[in-house]
Amino acid sequence: MKSQKNSLTLLLIGLFKLLKGIALLAVGIGALRFLHRDLAHSIEHWVYILRVDPDNRHVHALLSRAFRVTPHQLKALSAGTFIYAALFLTEGTGLVMRRRWAEYLTIITTGGLVPLEVYEIAKHLTPVKIAVLIVNIAIVVYLVVRVRRGA
Repeated sequence: MKSQKNSLTLLLIGLFKLLKGIALLAVGIGALRFLHRDLAHSIEHWVYILRVDPDNRHVHALLSRAFRVTPHQLKALSAGTFIYAALFLTEGTGLVMRRRWAEYLTIITTGGLVPLEVYEIAKHLTPVKIAVLIVNIAIVVYLVVRVRRGA
């Protein structure tokens, strides 16, 4: 029974990593699609279609950021998201296939990002950042215990 629970937990972590990889892949493709378009104009278009108040401070902040985005920044964003997508897809595939190397890779990469997440929380505290930190710490602790037990 415990082995089944461990396998299910490992499968869920793998699926979570795959989902994150697919989402980042979509973001990278989206950034490339905006490379030769006016990003601010596209956002304004969606604001109009969704009937969002353009004077809303959040929408206004998004628009002001979009006006400052350069093609170089979009290329960098796209490249970075593709790299992270590849990493998450590799981790997820390995974990779903129950490969030991994927457990080590996930411990190293996820654990390595924890200090950055703590820094981001210290800079600007949000419930989402706290939740992401807790989930990532739980994943690292689970996998470290699993690897040490030789499961």
